[in-house]
Amino acid sequence: SNYSQMKELDTGSATSTIILISGYGTNLQAILDEVANNHLPIQIILILSDNPQAHGIRRAKNAGIPTKIINYHGFNNKADFHLTMEENIKKIDPDLVILAGYMRILSEEFCRQFKGKILNIHPSLLPKFRGLNTYQRVLDSSDEFHGSTVHFVTEELDSGPLVLQYRTKIKTTDDPKQLRKRVQLGEYQIYPMAIRWFAEGFLKMIKGKTVLNGKRISKPKILE
Repeated sequence: SNYSQMKELDTGSATSTIILISGYGTNLQAILDEVANNHLPIQIILILSDNPQAHGIRRAKNAGIPTKIINYHGFNNKADFHLTMEENIKKIDPDLVILAGYMRILSEEFCRQFKGKILNIHPSLLPKFRGLNTYQRVLDSSDEFHGSTVHFVTEELDSGPLVLQYRTKIKTTDDPKQLRKRVQLGEYQIYPMAIRWFAEGFLKMIKGKTVLNGKRISKPKILE
């Protein structure tokens, strides 16, 4: 199969990865579990948090992965914070930067420098509902589906090329909490999947477009 061929080509060259977190770290945990089960050929070099209280730090330590805290609230101005955060990443120069519930916006300069190497997951079916509070917003709309999207990060917020979506039908009984629970279960499937594609060389961003298996895709793959 393609998978084993890729494996043979790729032995010993795991994708060096940094993960950025801000909070509870449920997507982080899904990624850590896949790495522990040898399902993800990435080497997590560092988990960076902008929040000293993030529960994700504990998850990282339990998995034996180095962590670093750069406290957002310890800086008098945002530019200094971003600079410090980004200098730390540049020093390591990873193959991949994964945003797992990271709540800050990366600088344009950083997005340009790591173009095609930054993945994020956003809780909506992008391009719908960019930004925050997506569960309440979709319930207030007449949409039939909600879900989550893995996308490449570019300078423009929640606007990078789309890779993969998990989609679930909205129930009349749904409140934001119930909907979030279902969508998050989907996230734990699609995020590791997209990361694996990237690590195995199947997934790339070329000239601002998503390329999967050598083909440009204009619409994200959908998992239901």
